[in-house]
Amino acid sequence: QVQLVESGGGLVQPGGSLRLSCVASGFSLDHYGTRYDIGWFRQVPGNEREGVAAVSSSGGRWLLADDVKRRFIISRDNVKNTVYLQMDSLKPEDTAVYYCARRRSEYSLSLRAELYDFWGQGTQVTVSS
Repeated sequence: QVQLVESGGGLVQPGGSLRLSCVASGFSLDHYGTRYDIGWFRQVPGNEREGVAAVSSSGGRWLLADDVKRRFIISRDNVKNTVYLQMDSLKPEDTAVYYCARRRSEYSLSLRAELYDFWGQGTQVTVSS
C-alpha cells in the first residue's frame, strides 16, 4: 500500500524550531527507472494549499518558497525513504497543516500542488507564545 506519513509537528514558540519527517512506504523514492521529487506544502483553513519546499529525487536540487528561504531546509535520505523539512526561526504565520507529496521527477522542481499526485495526511504545526 502506497503511503506518505508525516510526523514532527507540534506547538512551538516563535523563534523556535521543528523538524518534520515524511516517510514513504509501498514505493521507493528513488527506484531505478522511477524517481520521485518530494514537496512540502502547507494549508490554513480557508486558504489554498501553498508550496513550501521541494527536493529532487537525488536530493541534489531543491526549491524553497521566498518566505522560508533563509529559515527552512529540505533534505532527503533515500536509504530510509524519508524526506525532512527543518524549520527554524518559526513565525506565527507558519502555523498550518503541513503535507508532503510526491511527483514523478521532472527536469524542473515545482511548488505547484496540482502537479503532485499522491499526498500524506498532514501534520499540524502551531507557532504561538
